[in-house]
This record gives sequence, structure tokens and C-alpha cells, in this order.
Amino acid sequence: MMTATHKTAATEHLNIVIVGHVDHGKSTLLGRLYADTGSLPEGKLEKVQAICRQQGKEFEYAFLFDAFLEEQEQGITIDTARTFFTWKERYYIIIDAPGHKEFLKNMISGAARAEAALLVIDALDGVKEQSKKHGLLLSMLGIRQVVVVVNKMDLVGYRRDVFDGIEKEYREYLDQLKVRPERVIPVSAKQGDNVASRSERMAWYTGPTALEALELFRKEAARSQQPLRLPVQDIFKFDARRIVAGRVSSGRLRVGDRLVFSPSNKTANIKTIEAFNVEPLPTEAQAGQSIGITLDEQIFIERGEIASRQDDLPCVSTAFRANVFWLGRRPLEQDKKYALRLATREVDCQVAIIHRIVDASDLAHQQGGTFVGRDQVADVTLRARSPLAFDLVHTFETTGRFVIVDEYDIAGGGIITELVHDEQEFLRDEARRRDFAWVKGEVGAEARAQHFGHRSALVLFTGPADASKAFLARKLEMILVAEGRHAYLLEGENLRRGLDADLSQSDTRDTVEMVRRYGEVARLLADTGLIVVSTTNPFGLAHHQVIETIRTLVHPTPVIAVQMSHIKPEAEEPPPGIDLMFAGPEDFDAAARQIVEELKRRGVLAHAIGAKPTFQYSI
Repeated sequence: MMTATHKTAATEHLNIVIVGHVDHGKSTLLGRLYADTGSLPEGKLEKVQAICRQQGKEFEYAFLFDAFLEEQEQGITIDTARTFFTWKERYYIIIDAPGHKEFLKNMISGAARAEAALLVIDALDGVKEQSKKHGLLLSMLGIRQVVVVVNKMDLVGYRRDVFDGIEKEYREYLDQLKVRPERVIPVSAKQGDNVASRSERMAWYTGPTALEALELFRKEAARSQQPLRLPVQDIFKFDARRIVAGRVSSGRLRVGDRLVFSPSNKTANIKTIEAFNVEPLPTEAQAGQSIGITLDEQIFIERGEIASRQDDLPCVSTAFRANVFWLGRRPLEQDKKYALRLATREVDCQVAIIHRIVDASDLAHQQGGTFVGRDQVADVTLRARSPLAFDLVHTFETTGRFVIVDEYDIAGGGIITELVHDEQEFLRDEARRRDFAWVKGEVGAEARAQHFGHRSALVLFTGPADASKAFLARKLEMILVAEGRHAYLLEGENLRRGLDADLSQSDTRDTVEMVRRYGEVARLLADTGLIVVSTTNPFGLAHHQVIETIRTLVHPTPVIAVQMSHIKPEAEEPPPGIDLMFAGPEDFDAAARQIVEELKRRGVLAHAIGAKPTFQYSI
């Protein structure tokens, strides 16, 4: 048995969750770890052994875990399922929730965020349904560092073939869940084999002990050493200054740094770092600090954007895959509108697809469905109404977690596991990076807006080919020009006969290229200050990804997407990506006027005061 002399002052913390069936020896494994590392209070081992003798029962290391838990609880407010010990230069926090439901609630709040996991399997029982359910739980929680401990090897005579069979079967199962254990360790917690000391009875095993496996778990880099993430909390105006305020989630920033704000993709340099009642003003800040910054350019950004550096951008999309933990009184329903809050941003969202549901009480799971009940975990695809900046949870925790609001109540939380990919994705990424190198002339967008009396915009009509969208587009162009606006109809047929003459509409790859060329043309026209009116005729019926791609291609020009259909839309509001919906043919003059009002609401058209037009910053 090791002693406490092996320990030194801890310099880092690591959260580890231990999962496994109640009879598979979790408490025994933990009790043995605490005893063999000298982590128990002085005399605790002897005291428990004496109590066992007095009661005439066999001593078990699981009793040490229970006694250690009681000892740590005295005078300390901690979760009753959490203990801790120090070994070498690391402080281990062991999370062993009494029930899956309680554990999931902790995971949602982030109070018990696990960075690694020990999964315990009984060697005598082998891989049972419960072991598979726990593997599924780790998959749903997005835990990447996993070590499997095959316990009770003494009950199978320390046989290598038994261990090899369990390892092969369980690795194959976990691989389906995209959980790849770093190590599988044969142990006997009761006898101490391969817990803290190497076992002579399993000389055939040459890997690390359970304690050494804990040491091999990697601690994520300090927040200040990670790439920059600064969610914008608010914009304040003082004198002539516009101060961007927020809390630095990760990384560092300094005066002079070039920032990219996502999802708007706008860039500027840090002019000053502001702090309340501090003289002189700081020149740098790091993770954990709440700060204000001023920029060297008057760019329009909003609350909820995330500032980063150009070489390490967050994801930007309207769709992502996530594991959602639902605690709401009402079920989480597919296609119902909810509010999603991520960092400082709130957007409307819908559940597009429910891939899999797991019940937190017993880990029973089912494929698909149309709703998620209370205390269930679901693997879903979420779709937001507007582009959202985020990270995958294993990359950045703060910008990879979110909550869902159902009628003013926080009803669930989730972790983002995957970006939803599509054939347009590379175009959007290419356009974001193209904007960083865009060569500007001496006349900026603000000067053009003051000269023309309006900002640039793209009004994009989509819908079936015979839904009269081209007629409404022409009507809108006529009204705008009659009002003195600088508008231009970008006719798809002209592109097809000229710029796209070498492309085929029946070839999917050519259709993607058509979208790219269309976006580049629209971007150039909008850069001149025009209001561009167009349809999706150049590339057929536009779906959600195409509209999102065009929005990225013409950035920073706003896109107002208008959907035309044959019948009156039943939905109370447009689907994601669509701003206005009309059924045609109807009163085209009234529809065009409604689009004009939307342009005013979005701040594209000016509200004249005297001779000088002013703009509402709502783009």
C-alpha cells in the first residue's frame, strides 16, 4: 500500500466521472484508490476495519469510500455524490452521481462538468445492457477521454481470454457511439490488482494501472492560453466613443489586436481597453475579465456576436447537431419554436430532427420520435432562424453549451456536438475569409448611404418557378426607382446566357458554382450601394442552405428573403431563412409595399430629417 508521502501540492484540478452498474464495484475501486494513495484521514482505515470486526462482517474497501465521503462532507457544502483526493501534482474531483437524473442536471448547469470518465464493468458479468447504456450516456455527454476498468478479475481467475473478449466486444460497441476508450484495464479492486500497484497475477497485462491512467488524462489548457472568445454583452455610447462590453471567455487580447466578430464577419482593431475607475487604462486583458473595448472603425455589431482572431474562428451556421437535456414541464416538440441562448446571444430555433432519445431515469433509449419528454436526453438537429456563432463543446465549453427557453422558462440545456455539413459549406467558409482580404476604395458604405439616401441590400425572391416571383421582383424595382432609390434587377436569365454559359443546371457541381458566381456578382453590385432585386431562377428552387450561402457571399449587405407560393401559407411566421411570405397571384402592389416597409424596418431605407437622411441601425 502506498502512503501519503507520495503526494505533493496540487497545481491543477481534473473532474472525473465514474459510471457503472451499482454492483460492478465502483465504490470498492474508489475506496481502494483512496487507501492506496494515502488520501484517507489518519486512522480512518484502522477505524473502519475495527468497526467491521466488532460487527462480525468482512472488511470491504467500499466502506472506506462511504466513510471518506462522510468525512469530506463535514463543514463543506458539496454534492453528496462528489469526492476528491490529491495525488502528485493533481487534485482529482470524482463525480459519482447517485442517479442518472441528478448527474444530468449537474451536467446541464456545468457545476459538475466532467473532463474524463472511468467506466467500470464486472468481469464476471461481462458486457451487459447496463454497460452499453452507460457508454451511451458518455457519448451523449460528449466526454472524449474514457478509460474502461474491467473489475473483479479475481472472480474469473485473472484469465486473459476473458478480459480480451470483454475488451473486443465493448470497444466494438463504443466505436458505434464514436466513443473510443484510450485504455481498457483489468483490475481487482478488492485485491488491489492494477489499481495503484501493478499485478503479478496478471503479468500478461503491460499497460498502466488505474491510478496511472488517471495521471495520463489530459487537462485542457488554461482558459487564458486558449484561442480568443469574447461574447459581446452590450454596446455603450459615451461621448463619441462606442464601447463594446463583454466577459473574455478564453484567450487574451491586447490594444492593436485585429478582431473578427461572428456571425457578422466584421473586423476592426482594438483602439483601447476600457476599465472602470482604473488609471492608466490597461493595455491587455485575459480570460475571466469583464472589459470594454473601443475600435478603430465605426462598425455596427450587436449583442451576442463573438469576437475572435482571424486564424481561429468559431463556427457560423443556422444548423448544428446537439445533445439536449430536457427538464421542461411540456415536452420538447419537433418543429415548435423555442428561444435558444448561447453565451450572450438569443435566437429563435426549432428541432429539425430527433435522431435518438434516452430516458435519464433508466437509460432506456429509442430511435427518433417527434417529441422529447421530461428527464430525457435527445440527440437532435437544431435549426436557428438566423446565423449563430458557436463552437463544438469539446473545443470550447462556454460557446459549445446552450439553454432552450420555452415560454420564458429555461426548460433544457444542451451541448453542441457537430456542425451540420452540406454541399454549400465550403462556399460560405471561402466567402468569410475572402471578406478579410477585400480591397476597399476610398468611398465607404456610409458615404454611399448618405449620398444615395439608402443602404445597399439584396431582396431575393424564392419559390416555385410559376409562383409569379419574377413579376413581383419587377414590380418592386419599379416602385423603388419611382421613389428615387437606386435599385437594379439582377435577372438570372442574363447570368445563364453569359457568365454561366459554360455550366449545366442538371449537374449538382455546376449548380454550386452557379450559386458562387451569383453571390459574387450580387456582392459587387451591392458594394456600389445599390438595392439589388433578384430571384433564385439562376439555380432553380433555393433551399435553406442556398439562402444562407448567398447571405454569406454578399456579406455585409443584408439579404431580405421573400418566399412566393401558390397557396396562402398556413404558418404564422416564415420558416428559418425566410423574412416574408406571399401567396400569388394576389395584390402585387400591396406585397411590394410590404417589402418596402421591411426595408425601412431593417434600416436599409433612410428616414429623412430635413435634408440629411438618417438610418436606423437594424441591419
